This record gives sequence, structure tokens and C-alpha cells, in this order.
Amino acid sequence: MKLRLVLFLFTVTIACSSYAAEQPNIVLVFIDDMGWGDFSCFGNTEAATPHIDAMAEEGIRFHQFYVNSPICSPSRVAISTGQYPQRYRISSFLNNRKDNARRGVANWLDPAAPMLARSLQQAGYATAHCGKWHMGGQRDVNDAPPITAYGFDTSLTNFEGMGAKLLPLTEVPNKDGSVKKGKIWGNAVNLGEPVKWMLRSEITGGFADKAIEFINQTQASGKPFYINVWPDDVHAPYFPDVENWSDNPHGLYLSVLEEMDKQLANLFDRIRSDEALRDNTLILICSDNGPEQNGGSAGPFRGLKATLFEGGIRSPLIVWGPGWIPADRQGKINRSSVFAAIDLVPSLLDLAGVSAPEDTQFDGENLAETLIGKADASRSAALFFRRPPDRKQFRRFENLPDLAVREDHWKLLCDYSGDRPKLFNLTTDPSESKNVSDQHPEVTKRLVAAVLQWNRSLPADAGDPDFPTSR
Repeated sequence: MKLRLVLFLFTVTIACSSYAAEQPNIVLVFIDDMGWGDFSCFGNTEAATPHIDAMAEEGIRFHQFYVNSPICSPSRVAISTGQYPQRYRISSFLNNRKDNARRGVANWLDPAAPMLARSLQQAGYATAHCGKWHMGGQRDVNDAPPITAYGFDTSLTNFEGMGAKLLPLTEVPNKDGSVKKGKIWGNAVNLGEPVKWMLRSEITGGFADKAIEFINQTQASGKPFYINVWPDDVHAPYFPDVENWSDNPHGLYLSVLEEMDKQLANLFDRIRSDEALRDNTLILICSDNGPEQNGGSAGPFRGLKATLFEGGIRSPLIVWGPGWIPADRQGKINRSSVFAAIDLVPSLLDLAGVSAPEDTQFDGENLAETLIGKADASRSAALFFRRPPDRKQFRRFENLPDLAVREDHWKLLCDYSGDRPKLFNLTTDPSESKNVSDQHPEVTKRLVAAVLQWNRSLPADAGDPDFPTSR
């Protein structure tokens, strides 16, 4: 009897250890203001991103991946919570208190939101945030919760988050050969210390080094890890190394993009060169929204950041994980699966064997098998979008649509009233150049009704003509 009990306990121990070993380490590289077409493996011929391309050669490139807002703060909320960011009254970038109130935007993300990091932390993961935060703690909002209140063991951020930070030094070449030196966001010291000053051209490397340090510490403890690496130097204004300076914004952007790729290489190499990490780590690489004008490229798509056209909300996505992705799918392109940032949270929780928080209903769907190349399923529900309240006009675009919906191959844009519907068949017209709403009135009517109903279910912001009396 004692022998049977010992064998039983031994078997249970082995099974539990095996299960724990199968929980993947997860690294989410979420790049600021980078366009769909900016990686060379997504078609960029003006700049080279060889280190990111190498990850794509061992992973999967997804061509129909969306973020859930065309601007930074709400996009970050969506990828962190698995829910539409409008639920938390975050529908544009978080600014100072007065401007947030004017636009109907919260000052910070509610720390009770169902954070991916917290769910993993509670399940035994070590968690770290390295890079831009921008979900609370910026400008004069100096009483926001610390990043660690959202499920992170440690954090290192920039001027848009509470806690330890890297702040940028700048160098600009003068015509006489001298270099003008400066600081930006110097008053962000009041949002938390310690503060380290670094050249903005090197700051991605600083965040990557923090991630590597955290990996080294965590690996010694035997825990799985989840790490955000969210570079911010590809957001305007651009400050590449003075030796790579350009006289135009687009040239500056290309230089910064190539520098970011080089500085991420150390992080990628740390994981790829370690057999234990290589076999059991997932790295996801994508952008928070489309490109700025004169910055990056949206590839074949129409629109920029802040717009609901494809160029504003479609993002490149690379998923790397040789131990998780079947060998015959590595290096492939998935052109058919339609899903979004909100789907990553339930999918990654499933891959980690971690339950969702009790009483939480994600807007995202579990597409774990698609993410690691074992299926090609798309999400079953439509995707809905609302423009930022302060972006009815943006750059060369005027009178922009307020709402959008993607369902199957259809994309519809309209105003809050349902007027000015534009319907596009993205299979035949990915650049959204031919409005076919008149040819498909039933589809148009159905999708207008669906997106208006979705919008009514969420808190309004100041973009809505009826704000604040409509809710």
C-alpha cells in the first residue's frame, strides 16, 4: 500500500512538473506608431530589419491582424485586457487632466481591469513591463496607480507611466559639424524614480537590456515569465544616431526603425541561443497602430494612425516559437485568419493553461491554435472600432468616419448617425478604394445597425455629438 502511494505521488509530481515546464514564456514586443509595411519581411524596400525578419523566418507572419484602436493608449488597453478599450473610457491618447476631461477620456486605466499580466502573475509567472506604458501617469496626472498595480513584478518605462524610467537625451547635428544636445520630457521625473538618462537613439536597447536582466533572474528561479517590451523611439519626433541623420522626417524614421531592429537583436539572441528558452518561449511582434504621416508605411493600405481605414488599424504580426509552432508552418505567411489584439489575451491564457479571471467576459476570442499555426481559424464575431474623439480631422484626412466594423471580407465605415456608409470588399479591394454600399444595400444596412448597437453599448466620449447626454 505504501509503495502504491509513493508511486502515485511520484506520478503526480512528474505530471505537475511536466505541465509547468510546458507553460510558455511570453514576450510581447509592441512597437509605437509603426506601419503595416515597415518590416522588410512585410515588403519594406527602403529599410532593412534583418533581426526581426529572422524571427519571421522561424515563425508565422499574419497579414490580417488588427489592433483595436488607431491610436496608442486605447490600443494598449485592448492588448492588455482582451476587451474593447472604450469600456474603460479610454478612446484616445491619455493627456493632461483638462484635455482628458474635455474629450471624455479617463486619466488612467482602472486597475481592476482583467490584465493579462495579472492573470499570469497569479498563476506563478514572473512579469515585467519594459517600455512605453501610456495607460496612466503622464503630464500632470501624477497620482495614477503604479505599473506594478496591474500585475507586473517590476517595470521600467518612459515619460508616460509611473515608476522607474528611462528618459531621452537628444543629439541633433548642426550644419557646422557640431552637435546640439538636449533633453525631452525632463519634468517626467515627478512621475517616479529612479530615472536614468539615455540617448533616445539607444533607448530601445535600454529596455531590451532590462528584459534580458529579468530573464536571467527569472530563469534562475525556475518560473515562467511574461514580459512586455514596448519600444517608443519610432514615435515622432525621431532622433537616430547623428551618423545616420537625415534631412527629412521619413529618412529619420527609417534610420530609427533600423536602429530599433538592431537593439532588439540582443533580446532575441538571448532567447534563441538558450535551448531551454528557445523551445519554450513565444515572442509576438506587432505595432500599436498605423504610421504617422511622413513616418512609416502602411504598405498597400489606405490611411494613417488615428484613422479607421486599414492603414490605421491593421498591424503586422509575427509570432515566433519553434517549440510550439509545427515545423512545416515555420516561415509561412498566414493571409487568411482575421483576428485582433483583444483575441491575444484569451489565446495566450489558454496556451499558458491559465484560467480567465472569474466573472470576466472577454471581447476577444480564444484563437490559440491559430496563433501557433495549428489552425487557420478567424474570430467568429465581427470587429468594431471607434475613432478617437479628437480625430475627426487628421493630417491630410478631413471629416473622417466615426465608426467601423470588419466582418468576414466586408469592411464598413460610417458616422455616429449611421450616415455616409462606405462598404468595401477587402478581398478584392484591400486599399478601400471602391465604395460598394449601393450594390449591397442589405449588407450595408445590417452592418450599420450592428456597429451602432455596439457603440451604444459602451460609454460615450466627446466625439459623439450627443456627449455627455447620450448615456
